[in-house]
Amino acid sequence: MSNPTYYETMYILRPDIPEEEVESHLKKYSEILVKAKVEVLDNQMRGKRRLAYPIGKNKEGIYVQLSHKGNGQQVALLEKAMRLSEDVIRYLTVKQEGPLPTPKASTKEEEEKKEKSQENSKSKEDASNSEKKSESKEQSANTNKKDAGNAE
Repeated sequence: MSNPTYYETMYILRPDIPEEEVESHLKKYSEILVKAKVEVLDNQMRGKRRLAYPIGKNKEGIYVQLSHKGNGQQVALLEKAMRLSEDVIRYLTVKQEGPLPTPKASTKEEEEKKEKSQENSKSKEDASNSEKKSESKEQSANTNKKDAGNAE
């Protein structure tokens, strides 16, 4: 049994473009592959990261990973579209063999999970802060009683 073959394209967008435009690039390159009758396995925005070396005047970039399954002809179409775009500062397509990648949770789902975890941690912090405040009030009340007893 041979392992299935698929392609991973990693591309870097300029860091100064707005998030809406990043989303439009994600859709644009996925649509190019769909028009070429290729299966898009996964499309992930990896976030803004510092580059290993400056590319042009950019020291940071927005990384995006696109996994797709096809006969290989789609790579030329995809890379030509990326080459013509001023927003893409680097791209690389690698042929992979092995188990197909499982799609990760979408960025919106990840953001919701992060927000929920932050809300939970804030509520825990608030609870611990209120406990600390009540403990400090008790300590100050005990100190005041001692001071009042010493004054007599």
